Amino acid sequence: MQAIVVRTFGGPDVLRLEEVAEPTAGPGQVLVRVKAIGVNPVDTYIRAGTYTRLPDLPFSPGSDAAGIVEAVGDGVTSCRPGDRVYLLGTAGSFLVGAYAEKVVCEPDHVYPLAARVSFAQGAAVGVPYATAYRALFQRAGARAGETVLVHGASGGVGVAATQMAVARGMTTIGTAGSAKGLELVEAQGATHVLDHRQESHYDEIVALTGGRGVDVIVEMAAHLNLAKDLPTLAPKGRVVIVGSRGAIEITPRDTMARDAAILGMALWTATAGELASIHAGLVAGLSNGTLRPVVGRQLPLADAARAHEAVLEAGALGKIVLTV
Repeated sequence: MQAIVVRTFGGPDVLRLEEVAEPTAGPGQVLVRVKAIGVNPVDTYIRAGTYTRLPDLPFSPGSDAAGIVEAVGDGVTSCRPGDRVYLLGTAGSFLVGAYAEKVVCEPDHVYPLAARVSFAQGAAVGVPYATAYRALFQRAGARAGETVLVHGASGGVGVAATQMAVARGMTTIGTAGSAKGLELVEAQGATHVLDHRQESHYDEIVALTGGRGVDVIVEMAAHLNLAKDLPTLAPKGRVVIVGSRGAIEITPRDTMARDAAILGMALWTATAGELASIHAGLVAGLSNGTLRPVVGRQLPLADAARAHEAVLEAGALGKIVLTV
């Protein structure tokens, strides 16, 4: 079978399409024939060797995919051959292994994919939707009736967070940095849509809340925005840092009078119980149509290097997916 293999850390050019041995499902494992693979920014950090957790070389990148169960090992009862599934993580790794035509997974990392959801959409679920769910509900404790700012709402995590906040009954402010991005955020049902290229959008956020501020901020670019986010928080407000690519200086006093909280998060720190809760919610949302993954671009597996360049470009519109 074919897979993308990384034999040395480096730029996108280290992603090579190679013939590799086909995997088999051992006891307690699931073999999935992959139809589509999600590309996440974290994949590029691991490929470059700059992430905090790195796999042994050589490896295939990727943690998100969707496809059909081809075989199950002894003792597996949660799925059976022929099932449509999405997955988050492969056997032995929560971070890598998915850029391949077939993958072996632990049963706890394989989830049913509703018939109404395409394989490309299924590949857009794992990291983005699980991250959004963890940020909103497990870290920020967002509740119906609160006001949520999704700062960068047109990318994979942003679309997911917007859909979840709207479905949960929150006043949702979503930002984007292009005309198409703004249209996409509006289509997800956001109450208000703002252009974060405009410095005045911070004043607009406060004005939209009648001067009170927002209860929760889901922040995709803390290295750019955190210092300006804090003054827009309501009393007891929480900002959850989903993404950051560098350092930033903040004014701690902006948190003090508000009793505000700055919360970091990483999906990989979730417990088994937290992950089970996350995916129970995601499977239900996919089944009832509340969650509708948006695929912005599809590329063949052989173009993984181009996908790694595109996923870091500004103006994200939904999810980048590799097809098999």
